[in-house]
Amino acid sequence: MSRYRSRPRSTSNRLAAASLATVVCVCVGATTADATATDTDPVVSRGVGIPAFYTPPTQLPAANGALIRHEPLSLGLSLPGLDGRPLPGTATRLMYKSTDSDGQAVAVTGAYIEPSAKWAGDGPRPLVAVASGTMGQGDQCAPSLALQRPLTVSGQTLSVGYDNMAIYRLLATGAAVVVTDYVGLGATDRLHTYVNRLDEGHAVLDAVRAARALPGTSVTSRSPVGLYGYSEGGGATAAAAELQPTYAPELPLAGTYAGAPPADLTAVMKGIDGSVLAAALGWAINGFVQAYPDMRDAAEANLNDAGRKALADTSTMCVGDAMVGYGFSRSSAWTNSGKSVAEIIAADPRAQAILDEQRIGTLKPNGPVRVATGIQDDIVPHAQARQLAVDWCRKGGNVTYQAVDLPNLGDKILTNHLAPLITDQGTAISWLTDRLKGKPTTSNCGTMPFQR
Repeated sequence: MSRYRSRPRSTSNRLAAASLATVVCVCVGATTADATATDTDPVVSRGVGIPAFYTPPTQLPAANGALIRHEPLSLGLSLPGLDGRPLPGTATRLMYKSTDSDGQAVAVTGAYIEPSAKWAGDGPRPLVAVASGTMGQGDQCAPSLALQRPLTVSGQTLSVGYDNMAIYRLLATGAAVVVTDYVGLGATDRLHTYVNRLDEGHAVLDAVRAARALPGTSVTSRSPVGLYGYSEGGGATAAAAELQPTYAPELPLAGTYAGAPPADLTAVMKGIDGSVLAAALGWAINGFVQAYPDMRDAAEANLNDAGRKALADTSTMCVGDAMVGYGFSRSSAWTNSGKSVAEIIAADPRAQAILDEQRIGTLKPNGPVRVATGIQDDIVPHAQARQLAVDWCRKGGNVTYQAVDLPNLGDKILTNHLAPLITDQGTAISWLTDRLKGKPTTSNCGTMPFQR
């Protein structure tokens, strides 16, 4: 069974084949053989046409971070500047080469934004790689498309570019920004491998390489690099900070912000199950089924018809339609035994081993890192995010840990997860900007026993 999905002409055709075979899928669709997108059979995902740019070529370059193609990207929110340059900057759509968790070459899309604001610090303009929070699994949910269309409503899907605010705030500091779409989110040849730490960590680091290779920018090889992410993005930047010493040692990593990181997927699965974001279980299973044969076998043996339909359905969804379609669903309704997905994985050593391999915190991160987590977060549970900071502290990491202390704003309805994103954002950006300016920071690992 191929690890790739077919490229459907319409969502209805895809859902008509609602089975696990549809999710892990059957073939690679037609792609161009060179770096010019000329596909004549456009991909449509839940009524949204995906530009031909997002169809990868059949041949990829050898080097990680190598540019495959690029083109101008119109920002959905932009103003004319007094000096004639648009605010907050000039954007370029990217496709670049990365390496997936199986060691295979993969095309990843994203966007680079050259800011109109001047950099106020000394030295060259810095570069921040932004890893977006959960957007969904349909190609129409890609963060680079959200920059172009901050709100996508097709009648079948709903996507909101909620991380655009952080991106624009970073641009206002004078830092350049590169945004990754992750593996398979946007690029039409496969499913997005949701919360796969290797795929996501590699995609973040290779986005930096691609931005540095893009012609006509103010970024240089001496530009300090920062990583910024919350939720899924926090897991991606945390993974990137761990992987950087071996995967991309040439990158001058100045600091990493990892907000609400899903570091322990076993704990996160329990938090998501039955919540308004229950569809994220489908996204995670879909991605792991695509990447790991053992997880595919476990899924095929344990999912019932409702579970197979849910996986196929969620594979084209964004957060908005997923909340409407699967909010507060229980994964026990998706299995033959009536057990939850977490219980089934815990009882299957091969499947559990896959989740254990996704654990973030087993390696020492490079450079200073800031971990922030809401003490009431019940979607990406607070305890496992705090444990990541503890694990890094024990390895001698330069860790700034911040417990965001807010009241309980409602169980399992996402508010306890989103509130820290908003309230801590300014502090997170200020902390990262200071690292890009070369200001030192001191770990607060010594006070961890006294922090919630």
